[in-house]
Amino acid sequence: MNDTIIEVQGLEHRYGNFTAVDGISFSVKKGEIFSFLGPNGAGKSTAINVLTTLLRLQKGSARIAGFDLATSPGKIRESIGIVFQEVTLDRDMTCWEILEFHGRLYGMPRDERRARIDELLSLVQLETKKDALTKHLSGGMKRRLEIARGLMTRPKVLFLDEPTIGLDPQTRMRMWEYIKQVNREGTTIFLTTHYMDEADLLSDRISIIDHGKIIITGRSWELKNMLGEDLIYLETSDNDAAKDILRDMAGISEIRTKSRGLILVVNEDGTRLLPSIMEHLRTRGVTVTTVNLKKPSMDDVFVHFTGKELRDEGPEKPSVAASRSRRGRK
Repeated sequence: MNDTIIEVQGLEHRYGNFTAVDGISFSVKKGEIFSFLGPNGAGKSTAINVLTTLLRLQKGSARIAGFDLATSPGKIRESIGIVFQEVTLDRDMTCWEILEFHGRLYGMPRDERRARIDELLSLVQLETKKDALTKHLSGGMKRRLEIARGLMTRPKVLFLDEPTIGLDPQTRMRMWEYIKQVNREGTTIFLTTHYMDEADLLSDRISIIDHGKIIITGRSWELKNMLGEDLIYLETSDNDAAKDILRDMAGISEIRTKSRGLILVVNEDGTRLLPSIMEHLRTRGVTVTTVNLKKPSMDDVFVHFTGKELRDEGPEKPSVAASRSRRGRK
């Protein structure tokens, strides 16, 4: 039995001479939370816009929920829900009206529509706001309402494009709980994010994407384990000399230079190796001024595989749906 719900091969999308998505291939399993992790401008939103049929398929192939993107875009639209980066709610409609309109748009029978609205308002804890205009909702409430709208038709796949962008830390954590609950009820989640902790805590698998290319894919713990057992951060009296001294020391698999010191990637217990490192440097005349021992994080994984820290360059293109919504309000 095939447990793959999204299968993408050689997907490419260009804006003029700029390649936003550069020949990516990946698959998503039924029932998992799958994440694209990368900076703004990496191609994440463009890929989602293509897969959700909002942008024309230029090159490559994709199957979603058993339907071919090139030949059955309508069937795909019936099988998915979408929450975009930008808020696309009508400011002068109530929460109940937003969901009612969406249900009608998809031809849901009246009784099923009303029951689903009550169910979803309860799920995202907006029952007391059902008659409130969306312009009076907080940012977190608007995102929760958008997730509810995306779930109205019981989609097989819910696409979430930067779902917690602009939210405060507490609201972001609550949003993660809603996303997990939706997933527990059987919906496959395709998430894009530039938040390391979001990808780390939510995802079953993560694809790191940068400059339109997928760099590496794996489970969070698998990606971290590729770096070694521990990371040791050192600042010394002579970092260049320290790097030369430690280059061939047993237990150290990699040494990276930071602006103020060194990062040692070690493939054994760092607490056992650290005293030997410090003694090795001391006997060669190098003093350790600062030391920090930690387990690899997703930040470390991103730097390791891309060669740089996560940057923020602005989106490669605005969301197609949001652009249309803005034009409609002018």
